[in-house]
Amino acid sequence: METDGPGQRVASPEFTGFVRVRGAREHNLKNVDLEIPRDALVVFTGVSGSGKSSLAFGTLYGEAQRRYLESVSPYARRLFHQLGVPEVDEIDGLPPAVALQQQRGSPSTRSSVGSVTTLSNLLRMLYSRAGDYPPGQSILYAESFSPNTPEGACPDCHGLGRVYEVTERSMVPDDSLTIRERAVAAWPTAWHGQNLREILMTLGYDVDQPWRDLPQEDRDWILFTDEQPTVPVYSGYTAEEVKRALKRKDEPSYQGTFTSARRHVLHTFATTQSPLMKKRAMQYMLSGECPLCQGKRLRCESLGVKFAGLDIADISRVPLARLADILRPYAEGTAAGLKRLATKHPEKLLVVRRIAQDLAGRLAVLSDLGLGYLSLERSTPTLSPGELQRLRLATQVRSNLFGVVYVLDEPSAGLHPADTEALLRALDRLKASGNSLFVVEHDLDVIRHADWIVDVGPAAGEQGGFVLYSGPPEGLRSVESSQTRRHLFGGASPLRREQRTPTGWLRLADVTRNNLHRVEAAFPLGLFTCVTGVSGSGKSSLVSQALVELVAEQLGHKLPMDEEEGSELERPAAAALDGRVTAGMEGVKRLVRVDQKPIGRTPRSNLATYTGLFDHIRKLFAATKAARARHYDAGRFSFNVAKGRCENCEGEGFVMVELLFLPSVYAPCPVCHGARYNAETLEIRVRGKSIADVLGMTVDASCDFFAEEPQVLRSLIVLREVGLGYIRLGQPATELSGGEAQRIKLATELQRIQRGDTLYVLDEPTTGLHPADVDKLMAQLDGLVEAGNTVIVVEHEMKVVAASDWVVDVGPGAGDEGGRIVAFGPPAEVAKASSSRTGSYLARFL
Repeated sequence: METDGPGQRVASPEFTGFVRVRGAREHNLKNVDLEIPRDALVVFTGVSGSGKSSLAFGTLYGEAQRRYLESVSPYARRLFHQLGVPEVDEIDGLPPAVALQQQRGSPSTRSSVGSVTTLSNLLRMLYSRAGDYPPGQSILYAESFSPNTPEGACPDCHGLGRVYEVTERSMVPDDSLTIRERAVAAWPTAWHGQNLREILMTLGYDVDQPWRDLPQEDRDWILFTDEQPTVPVYSGYTAEEVKRALKRKDEPSYQGTFTSARRHVLHTFATTQSPLMKKRAMQYMLSGECPLCQGKRLRCESLGVKFAGLDIADISRVPLARLADILRPYAEGTAAGLKRLATKHPEKLLVVRRIAQDLAGRLAVLSDLGLGYLSLERSTPTLSPGELQRLRLATQVRSNLFGVVYVLDEPSAGLHPADTEALLRALDRLKASGNSLFVVEHDLDVIRHADWIVDVGPAAGEQGGFVLYSGPPEGLRSVESSQTRRHLFGGASPLRREQRTPTGWLRLADVTRNNLHRVEAAFPLGLFTCVTGVSGSGKSSLVSQALVELVAEQLGHKLPMDEEEGSELERPAAAALDGRVTAGMEGVKRLVRVDQKPIGRTPRSNLATYTGLFDHIRKLFAATKAARARHYDAGRFSFNVAKGRCENCEGEGFVMVELLFLPSVYAPCPVCHGARYNAETLEIRVRGKSIADVLGMTVDASCDFFAEEPQVLRSLIVLREVGLGYIRLGQPATELSGGEAQRIKLATELQRIQRGDTLYVLDEPTTGLHPADVDKLMAQLDGLVEAGNTVIVVEHEMKVVAASDWVVDVGPGAGDEGGRIVAFGPPAEVAKASSSRTGSYLARFL
């Protein structure tokens, strides 16, 4: 194949058409020209931050979306989440596009696997039209089988499955206290609480007697009454003085209205906008399974309808693979009872077969994608971004669209190599249907499967943004500047080390959580251990949940609560954990869990603030001669403080413009032009750069700029060494992926002085990393072990597993077919284990 300029390839005759890009400048792209084939699997590769996503999503998908939305009415357009208009001169031959991105689950726990895949809608129709009704019950519509509708929701728990109540015990934890001593803990602690106590004195209640000695009738009224009497209050009076004042009809301090403790708690929870107040109210509310629906969330009439002997709540709880087995005889027409149905209700038979066939077809795709272990009722916030993306992919595979470009963001993230093979089969099906696939990917198996590779680089951030190669995979072999080439064609040396000896063993027994049942596990201390297994086998249940919680309990650590979005009342009860640590705690003095949860939920949180770098940087600016002359302290250089920030945008850097029928537009602030600070603050310079300039620098650029500042430089070097050199210091937390957030947390931890005997637990730390960046990350984790610590990671990247000291393989399958330890030992031993699905893939790297 002939070349046509640097990084470009001449159109190949086997492709039906091409998408042509001219002058792409989105983010760090350097005026890129590109031709890529349609009706093909095109993989965009390159190190993290090189510009792959800017090309695939920011440019190609962004332009496809813009063109589509131009055909939509302005009113409808405001309902879409719109990308910005891409910086590009021209794109030709671009079909309509569908984006399947890595993103966290829907914030509502009422969103489930069933709703995302639309399987629940089909199932409700099946129960409505073809379910077995109790004698005499009238037919129910499909809405009556949804807990999210008034027709279907259980009237007692409103479709939540749990009821919440406040009790005397929850609101009065210490009944030896008097009301004056704040026995009623559920009441507010400040003036309002004092006010309620003084109202009780006016009403004649004894506030100086221990709570337990008060008559039960008085206690019940104070805690549970719905009455709200308004009475005179004599502030600061004793009980006797209040009696006398009332008798004399003295002028009161004010009129006060009484509120019972229960009423206060429930009203606060329902109406407060303060997360802190809501959390306080929650501690006095006890939750339990709804006694009316037994936690099934539906009306009794809906639960009375059965199909295959199960009500709709029960069938929604079985794994998808088993659901497929239940429905298969109905789809094939071989189920018992269908003959009788054909005689009595032939129209029902038609409905049963048609819906069962549709359900079976959709379930087959989900099983092919390795998701057969999920159930329909599993809520989306509990799914990983990779699982959620594959659910959406399964829906697209069944949609039978033709001539569409699917743009996917690392679909292999979180996948075991065995599951990646199933993913590739699904992608091939989409391609065979006449669609194009543009995939941003780091996984070498996916890259090898591509029809065409676009390699972006050579490095990250400002050193990236060039197309190094665009063409069939084999042609990349000769591109010397490509970091992908070294790993794809075997030039990169495998990660190897001398075998280390454990300093002890951390042993767990009787671990029960999710699909784990009385599991025993042992992890070597002082080594690097990888826990492997297919998606859904129970790895995260064992390590990120059970191991972390049991060790934290032994150390007396209180783990931070998961900050899930959505209403607290809608969250399911935490899964029960059984198990114990039987040995090894003498070798663990500290526990560090480095997860993929966001480092902040607002744009005001960023890499610099999270790592503590920003404190040092602000002090440097405050120490300049010009800042001292103006009496500026370090606080002046925070965009969260009124004296330093731009008042027009309040330090946001942008303003929202309401456009009535069009979506709101975020535009750079016209006063500070996105700098976030006021003009006086920006006049202070360190080596010619303002504080806004520094926040706009990448970690790599900052290393050169702060070369003479050892405190700042040390943090920056660690960030660069975990593969984050391309991220801007002020990049908002909301723009960071889960993998990037995890590596920022790891870098923050690595900055601390290592004392040894710390247990580090990481869940898939290589997510979103190019193989070249994986090497950097491994060097850092290895350094932790060399310093006398223990590192345990859940991992799918076989190169990392091959370089570990010890492997624990969980399986053999997913869901009910997993939950056991099937192999353990050094990588070479696990590679030979016939019981392990990981073994054969691991053997390739040894």
